Amino acid sequence: MANRLLGVISALPEEFAHLSDQSGPAQRIGGLAFWRGEIAGREAVFVESGAGKVNAGVATALLLDRFDVRALMLCGVAGGLDPALGVGDVVIGTNHVQHDYGTHREGFFLTIQPGSRPSRGGTDWHPGYPESESLVARLRESVAGLALEPLPGTIGVGPRTPSIHFGTILTGDSFINAELHRQRLHGEFAAKAVEMEGGAVAQVARRWGDDIPFVNVRCLSDLAGRSSHLDFRAFLPIAARTASQVAHRLAPAI
Repeated sequence: MANRLLGVISALPEEFAHLSDQSGPAQRIGGLAFWRGEIAGREAVFVESGAGKVNAGVATALLLDRFDVRALMLCGVAGGLDPALGVGDVVIGTNHVQHDYGTHREGFFLTIQPGSRPSRGGTDWHPGYPESESLVARLRESVAGLALEPLPGTIGVGPRTPSIHFGTILTGDSFINAELHRQRLHGEFAAKAVEMEGGAVAQVARRWGDDIPFVNVRCLSDLAGRSSHLDFRAFLPIAARTASQVAHRLAPAI
């Protein structure tokens, strides 16, 4: 797999800072800057997409079309959905679901596969873009034994050492800052984290072909509840660095 040119995406400058030094010349396309470089000794093209599904989808399409990348990695922060996880934990996506695509019914929202026609109720009632078992197996092997740094005491979440988890990551064009909504998303999808880009990257990659591996690495910067806006600002730089540490470990396996 390491002979595939890797496309590396981050949404925010804080997330991007630990992935590429941006030392080489940039090529600007569609308002985005693309850098060629390396991650963990592997040739890659890097781009800071901006937040949200449309930005991520545009960046992904350009990587695949203009640079002919044939493997993708998205790295950054996310809100935690699973109450068993904590700030600083890292989630590696095994399935990506766009939780905000579907149709509003009386009293509830029905999530369907992106591209299905909501007016018809959707032709695919099982939304998501699962990763292959062989890819997930390689990723698990790559991070086996990797110890993450303990959180600094200044963060305010108490002393704890983060851990690495695998599971479903949700994507939607909204920042989750509501405890009841967090509970609903976790209960409906059994997902571990929620963010604003991964589902779009997965959708575009799948449109290009089933043979394009996609890895989404997310460090939990908050717990997607009432205090998300406070935790996110305080912990974003540290969470981004932790996600990058895992991303460097995974890059050769994609």
